[in-house]
Amino acid sequence: MIVFAYVMLGLVSVIILTLLFYLIIGAILFKIAFSRKSVTARILRKDTEKRLKDYKIDLCWWEKVKFEKVSIKSFDGLNLVGFYFDNKSDKTVIIVHGFGQNHLEMQPYCKMFGERNFNVLAIDLRTHGESEGNCITYGWLERLDIISWTNFLSEKNPNVRIVLFGVSMGGSAVCMASGEKDLKNVVAVVSDCAFDNASREFDHVMKTKHIKLKFIKKLLINYTKRLYNFDLKNADTIKQVKNTKVPILFIHGQKDDFVPIENLNNLFNSTPQNLREKYIVEEATHAMSYSVDGVLYEKKVFDFLKNRTPKD
Repeated sequence: MIVFAYVMLGLVSVIILTLLFYLIIGAILFKIAFSRKSVTARILRKDTEKRLKDYKIDLCWWEKVKFEKVSIKSFDGLNLVGFYFDNKSDKTVIIVHGFGQNHLEMQPYCKMFGERNFNVLAIDLRTHGESEGNCITYGWLERLDIISWTNFLSEKNPNVRIVLFGVSMGGSAVCMASGEKDLKNVVAVVSDCAFDNASREFDHVMKTKHIKLKFIKKLLINYTKRLYNFDLKNADTIKQVKNTKVPILFIHGQKDDFVPIENLNNLFNSTPQNLREKYIVEEATHAMSYSVDGVLYEKKVFDFLKNRTPKD
């Protein structure tokens, strides 16, 4: 009996330790890959000043433009926040940022569209900026939030023509939204350096960081499934663009090693032929196409939109 008791105690101890390991490691990995990014930590990054300069981001610009802070409720009850600039136009662009960012860092694109008589709605995605949320879903649930924002704009103006514009994860999110049936008043999508599948992008990042332990990804996916009912494998941009009913302009930097150019090719080839265009910036790395090509970037974007958003 004493031996049996010791065996049972040992088994219980192993189970408890395994569970603790799962919860602790899962929580740490989740914090890195899926949780809200601390603004303070990001400000303290050594390369912040260089990054703002490289991307030509003027944070002071926001103080010069009268944006209205607006909010909506997501399908699952989160308070989502956006910043709306009314240019007295019937065409509006929804600007969608990338992973770990917020609307402020999309300043160059907001300015680009605002100067061309677009109303601008710069949003903070769930679990970013001033929006609520505990789990970043790499565009998957964010696509539904974007649809909610199109409903918001359509209620303000039933005749509005909406353009979806996103960079990096935001580019994937607008592509995912394009494949949904209940997309209202969207006439075009512009996607800059999007990944074609979140799970494969996760694998690519792990490979570049020389992380070869497959159980880490399995543990992380299992953790998010159980606690947040989210499966990374669902975030499949390719599957969504196959069903798009609106034209998409895919932009990518040829030298992008974070989201390699193959992602653009896969997305472009999966989109209906009559609804796709692409623009590759030879010298650009990840999310640097506008900074590198400048005027030509703007020309490509607005030539693509010209017939879809005619002058008011």
